[in-house]
Amino acid sequence: MTDSAKTPAPILAAGGILLREGRRPRVAIVRLRRDKSWVLPKGKLNPGERPVAAAKREVMEETGHDVSVHAFLGSMSYPVDGGIKIVQFWHMHAVGEPVHELIYEVRAVKWLPLKQAVDMLTRAHERVFLANVGPIALKAARQLERDKEIERAQQAERDKAARRASTMAAAGGPRQPSICWPPASTEAVTV
Repeated sequence: MTDSAKTPAPILAAGGILLREGRRPRVAIVRLRRDKSWVLPKGKLNPGERPVAAAKREVMEETGHDVSVHAFLGSMSYPVDGGIKIVQFWHMHAVGEPVHELIYEVRAVKWLPLKQAVDMLTRAHERVFLANVGPIALKAARQLERDKEIERAQQAERDKAARRASTMAAAGGPRQPSICWPPASTEAVTV
């Protein structure tokens, strides 16, 4: 028997570094009911499920929030039950307030600044992972916010131009400039 025959297949999982937007973005961590540990939201892939779909599903189930999924942040692996678990993570944003009940396995969700979230995580490998990818997620979140501000300003300009055009159309169209040539004059023009 070869070594590879003895090694179980890796357990595949996915999750998210979930941020709540604002001037000071917060990172979601969840408290598991069974051992009261604080962890990143994640879970195993269902058979045939794509990792990004599993990440979104798991984060929604564990935090109660609808989420928007953004860039892939990286993966981590760690030993579990004589095998290895490989977890892929995406940068995510919470959409609005919670809209789903938490799954039974999750006791609570906390939203913390990055440093506090890193410090509160129970598992060392998750602390190291979040300490490394958290700043990347925060930078991406700031860029997304700037992009949204630019889009809002551009949309406001488009709306303003549309209102101006609508006002002109209601008034009978754009006012045409008056052109008089030759200019009216009381003086005689001599040639």
